[in-house]
Formats: sequence, structure tokens, C-alpha cells
Amino acid sequence: MNFVCDDAFLTIATVNSQALVAFYSQLLQQQPSPYIPQVYAEFKLKGLRLGIFQPKVEHQTEFVNSKRGSISLCLEVPNLGAAIAHLQAIGYPPPGEIIFASHGRELYAYDPDGNRLIIHQS
Repeated sequence: MNFVCDDAFLTIATVNSQALVAFYSQLLQQQPSPYIPQVYAEFKLKGLRLGIFQPKVEHQTEFVNSKRGSISLCLEVPNLGAAIAHLQAIGYPPPGEIIFASHGRELYAYDPDGNRLIIHQS
């Protein structure tokens, strides 16, 4: 029997769901839908659904064992300068400089849980 998958999406587990929902609402300039406060929020992007969920109390310890988040979310943008200005405006300025790579320019930023955002312009 073959494994068949019709859809996939990324979820971030956090005990700090209100802060992450506020951050991604500002970053992505949209409100989550569906949204159940302190349970689940979902953002719909072209080609990706990003979910944020708060684990039940009995499961929270498996998600809070490091100072940095455990994912890197790469966001392709048409204008890196505008993305930097937006991150600064919402209070999360990128801590480093623009990196010039063979595939374009990028920089790193971080969400309130320390998950790395790779903001990339081809």
C-alpha cells in the first residue's frame, strides 16, 4: 500500500500562543482563520497553511526544552528592504546583516519563540 498525502501544512507548537498569533498577524498582515484563542490559529498563504497551536498542559514540556525555536520558516518576498522595514515596524528587527547567497539575498529574523525566519529575495 502506498502512502498518499492530499495536503500538508506547517504547525508551530507554543505555550506562548497569544504572542505568536499577534506576531504572525502583524508579520503576514492578516488575521488567522480559523482561530480559537489559546488553542489554534491558522494563516493561509499562497502555497502554505501555517498553524499555531498551544499543546495541552500534559504535553507542553516536549515543546519548551530549548531557548530557540525548532523551525526555520523561509518566506520569499519581492522586496527585502520593505520586509526589513516591516519587521522593524512591528518590533522584531532582524539582528544581522543581509546575506548574499548564490540563490539571492536573505536575512534572518526571529519570532517571539525564537523560531528562525529566513526572509529571502531571489
